[in-house]
Amino acid sequence: MKRIESDFQNSIVTVINLVFICLLLMSCSGKEGEGTILPDGLELAEGDIVFRRGTGLMSHTVVAADGGKYSHMGIVVDSAGVKMVVHAVPDEPDFPGDVDRVKMELPSKFFSTFNAVMGEVMRHKDKKVAEVAAREALRLYRRGILFDHDYDDSDSTKLYCSELVERAYLGAGVSLAEERRHDFIVPGFHFEHVIMPTDIYESSMIRTISRF
Repeated sequence: MKRIESDFQNSIVTVINLVFICLLLMSCSGKEGEGTILPDGLELAEGDIVFRRGTGLMSHTVVAADGGKYSHMGIVVDSAGVKMVVHAVPDEPDFPGDVDRVKMELPSKFFSTFNAVMGEVMRHKDKKVAEVAAREALRLYRRGILFDHDYDDSDSTKLYCSELVERAYLGAGVSLAEERRHDFIVPGFHFEHVIMPTDIYESSMIRTISRF
């Protein structure tokens, strides 16, 4: 009887250990079932501009207001030899209590199936300009800049997604959005001089590397 009880207790411990390992693996791998739409083998370069169309209501609102294909964008940087995406985004906390801010993450995470249904990578025609812009974006990320919920491009203390990319390239001496800006008036909100993703997308200085 004691041996049966011992075997039973050992089985319970084994099951508990297996459950703990499964939970640990799930916590390390991100959201359960999370994948990426980023194509395998796609080589990104510093300064590449990445566009995505999101899955949420805000993404649909941005696309409708912009009249383009994409609702969000970021810029590829080199962080200690690893290609990462720097972008300014709301409502994507990395941990409880995280604030909306300029953040940096792996391209596969940026193009997560939870965040994107389609994407595109565009590259500046001048490699050196792109590299300088990437370094500027990395500098802005390291400053811990918050997301600009007022979409005010005259306030450099906070940034929204397309404004971040524009400022990064301005740091390299070029404007991708040029004079393209938009005013939006909706009940309760009045946004002026807003740079939309399409304003960057339509730049003659960048070309498509991959669309997926």
